Amino acid sequence: MKLADSRVLLTGASGGIGAACAVRLVKAGASVMLAGRSPARLAEQARALVREHGIDRQRVEWYAADLTKTASLGPLADVAAGWRCNVVVHSAGAPGFGRLESFDADTMAQVLHLNLFVPMLLTQALLPHLREQPRASVVCIGSALGRLGLPGFSVYSASKFGLLGFAEALRRELADSTVRVQYLGPRSTRTEFNSEAVQRYNQATRTAMDSADTVASALVQLILSGAAERFLGFPEKLAVRINGLAPGLLDGAFAAHRGSLAPAGRPPKPVLTIPERLGEPVSDSHSLRNPSL
Repeated sequence: MKLADSRVLLTGASGGIGAACAVRLVKAGASVMLAGRSPARLAEQARALVREHGIDRQRVEWYAADLTKTASLGPLADVAAGWRCNVVVHSAGAPGFGRLESFDADTMAQVLHLNLFVPMLLTQALLPHLREQPRASVVCIGSALGRLGLPGFSVYSASKFGLLGFAEALRRELADSTVRVQYLGPRSTRTEFNSEAVQRYNQATRTAMDSADTVASALVQLILSGAAERFLGFPEKLAVRINGLAPGLLDGAFAAHRGSLAPAGRPPKPVLTIPERLGEPVSDSHSLRNPSL
């Protein structure tokens, strides 16, 4: 797909990877609708894109919505369709690191909701519109941990394995349409997304990290190529391949990762309030179409 013909809805646009993707996309010729939670932050980001990169202001829009609220997704889809979006990049996400015993039910639900359920629901809402486009693409920014489970990332990997499965199945479901479905799997990236605990873990395990711009560049290349998926980094790409063929072969390779985890604490009480939380009205959200930069 030519990026000059692309109108990209980018969720998580103000995050580390999202902000880098916004820059790379507009510099490559795409028009971008920035989606995130903070109207003030999105407005400033849009102005900076125009000011610092010489972008026509008509090529940058923004829309503020709290994606943790299911009720926010329909209005976002409606605005994006009205804007003639033909590419959706799912970049919004939530971290989840630690031994399984350290998580409470609400935290696990939040990770799974934002990393998996939101891309599924937003894609579903936009799919009738995307099917009408001459060419369209849905890009899921996942993780190498969507195909390679590591100690300490059981909850996060569950969400990203699910996202990869969603992208793979939907790609095959839409193979006879004009809509491509793609998956980008970065390795660990140097952004504020990583907590101090994750940074210590990466140092202890000698985990290499990429810049957000490296991921953003790979996103642009993925969209241009039309490839089904792409994973970043070595040895991560090799490990992903081995894990896909014979996952048991790698089970003994993560002693250092396992040993770098904090001791297991007392398991939290399993209080399940997920159905009610996912159905909450979006009374406290602020949704703004970009009236002026």
